[in-house]
Amino acid sequence: MSNFSDRVRSIDAFRALTMFLMIFVNDLDGIPHTPAWLKHVGEQTDGLGLADTIFPVFLFIVGLSIPFAFNKREKKGQNVLARILIRSFALLLIGFYHSNMETYNEQLALLPKPVWQSLLTISFFFLFADYRNTIPWKRWLYQGIGLVLLIVMSILFKSTDAGHPWLHYSWWGILGLIGWSYLICSLIYYYSGGVLWVQAAAWIFFLFFNLDYHFGMISFMDKFYSYIWLAGSGAMQAFTMAGIVVSVMYMRLKSNNDIKLLWVAMVCLAAILFNLGFIVRYYSGGISKMHDTPSWVFICTGIALVAYAFFAWLVDFAKQYNWVKVIEPAGKETFTCYLVPFIFYPLYQFSNLGYPEYLSEGTGGLIKALVFSFAMIWIAGLLNKIGIKLKI
Repeated sequence: MSNFSDRVRSIDAFRALTMFLMIFVNDLDGIPHTPAWLKHVGEQTDGLGLADTIFPVFLFIVGLSIPFAFNKREKKGQNVLARILIRSFALLLIGFYHSNMETYNEQLALLPKPVWQSLLTISFFFLFADYRNTIPWKRWLYQGIGLVLLIVMSILFKSTDAGHPWLHYSWWGILGLIGWSYLICSLIYYYSGGVLWVQAAAWIFFLFFNLDYHFGMISFMDKFYSYIWLAGSGAMQAFTMAGIVVSVMYMRLKSNNDIKLLWVAMVCLAAILFNLGFIVRYYSGGISKMHDTPSWVFICTGIALVAYAFFAWLVDFAKQYNWVKVIEPAGKETFTCYLVPFIFYPLYQFSNLGYPEYLSEGTGGLIKALVFSFAMIWIAGLLNKIGIKLKI
């Protein structure tokens, strides 16, 4: 692996804006009379909205971060493999519980859903908080509280699914999909020593696996593929491996003082992917996030490449980073930002507080979603300042 270990601020900036947009489109989703292009397109629609690009870009950023994070840990003498397994487990666990939130039966369960959801999320904070500066006995006490709380919330869970009255697998949830992708792609990078051609070969493999799946060439896997490590028919891993490939190229070109070639490479790759995306669009189910189609994978990877090329130029070359300060916690305390709304929304629902009708639709709804996104990020930043943040 490369010895490059400097923090790449363009990745932080790119991650911060992406997380901001993720919170924004999630909050905007249920607000009527807002621009359709900001939201997800329909399940059977051949098209792409802004919301359909956010998750792929986030997975791409997960890949961008892996080589730099691993090199930093190796330099400090930390166990990279243990970190891969712990982080993957945390993401899969939270994703599993989040998917079960969708079927929580408030009529049969002891606790109202907002209370159960808040307590569940608080248990994750206890379990996966950053305890590096905490004395051992306090760490074990806090994690013990989190474990007990998680077990109690598990016992109290009741499902609306008649066939599965308790916690059960339905899908992996957003964080679970990230966890699977992170696990497999991290292991590929780790065991290959970060060799560029191996990362590129793995990326191409996942792209072709996704193509083969949608062309029906591996239909024998239909009944069990969603349970295995290729959750998402290879699409999620393709996004993450693309990010890893770009980071490895970044390291190599930076060390050779040829970093300008990175922008050329990313733009050329993006052009190829855009063309491939529109070529296969008519043969593999169109552009569809809901169905993980190859056209969606190619086009969204191209978007991620162009976007990061811009961020790499703006932040790392032009040194324009101050504009990120207002949303910086989203780039550094990313998963804290992601989970904070899972405490805020339930508490808000339980309080029965309202807001002006103007903010419930149209332009007012857009303003509310923007303010909400900033607020969640600032709360995450405040939590970090008082020593509360997730280490996932």
